[in-house]
Amino acid sequence: MARFGIVGAGWRVNWFLRAARALPEKLQVAGLAARRPQRAFDLADAYGVNLYRSPSEMIAAETPDFVVTSVSLPANPTIICQLVEQDMPVLSETPPATTVEEMIELWALQEQGARIQVAEQFHRQPHHAARLAFAHSGRLGPISQVQLSACHGYHGISLIRRFLSVGAEQATVTARRFTSPLLQGPTRQGPPLEEEVSQSNQLIATFDFGDRLGILDFTSEQYFSWVRGQRLLVRGERGEIIDDKAAYLQDFRTPINVQFTRCSAGLDGNLEGNYLKGIQAGEQWWYRNPTLPAELSEDEIAVADLLLRMATYVRGGEDAYSLAEACQDRYLDILSAQAADTGQPVTSQPQPWSEYLSSYSKP
Repeated sequence: MARFGIVGAGWRVNWFLRAARALPEKLQVAGLAARRPQRAFDLADAYGVNLYRSPSEMIAAETPDFVVTSVSLPANPTIICQLVEQDMPVLSETPPATTVEEMIELWALQEQGARIQVAEQFHRQPHHAARLAFAHSGRLGPISQVQLSACHGYHGISLIRRFLSVGAEQATVTARRFTSPLLQGPTRQGPPLEEEVSQSNQLIATFDFGDRLGILDFTSEQYFSWVRGQRLLVRGERGEIIDDKAAYLQDFRTPINVQFTRCSAGLDGNLEGNYLKGIQAGEQWWYRNPTLPAELSEDEIAVADLLLRMATYVRGGEDAYSLAEACQDRYLDILSAQAADTGQPVTSQPQPWSEYLSSYSKP
């Protein structure tokens, strides 16, 4: 059983609360600390968790194994520092900081012994995790290019780096923004109430690592849109992945084609439950759900997986998602915004966390 506290009462806090509610034998919310009394009270009441006026009060009363920060971007670095001062392991919501200077300050704390991890979950979403495992199985050969349209900024950069096995290698970044009309779809508040045309904001950024190329394409509506879908292309020496299909050469005369298939309980009269079992392609499992039989969406599965990995990390295990990785994601995100603003290429430079990523090779 891992007990964790939460600082914040925003929209994203629900994901951590739902993960704990779905896995009561593995995760427990020790308490919730927030500065927005009514919102915090509603959350505490809905999920049956204890409410505190400050992180310090929560830690003193509950002694959690770690604390999740899910606060506004400007407030996050300060809250992280306060928790570090209390010798509390931190799982920070993304990004851990908004500027390079703030990230350098957080990294200095890490080098002094602070235990800071980041809740970057997209590579743990089942469909991405399955394709990452396939891409790094050797079937595609060395990966040279990724084109991704699935998530914004640092989230997309995280996926691109992992598909390409890139750590802190130098990148030349170019970017452009576009706007186009789009019929308004659902938002965080729910489905549209009337027909309305709004402006869709798009960013296309390229990250040239010399021998590897990443292309990020994202529009502001994609997380909720009914008509703006996700796309993924992963190219290797021996084959490629396009969305939910893969093609590769078993030898120079033998092409193999497979499709990624979701395997779920509860379909077509099955009585096992209602949950994702995993994802197969060909004769192999490429992803097995670590949260079954919990009934969770793919993003909730990814968040729950991170919480379980954070519990392992605080007990001496490997990183859940390191501060170094999250800082590099955000750093390249900042450079892409700069390139879009100026219309000029920008080249990344070594940062204090670069050495930590120098041997990066995980899928």
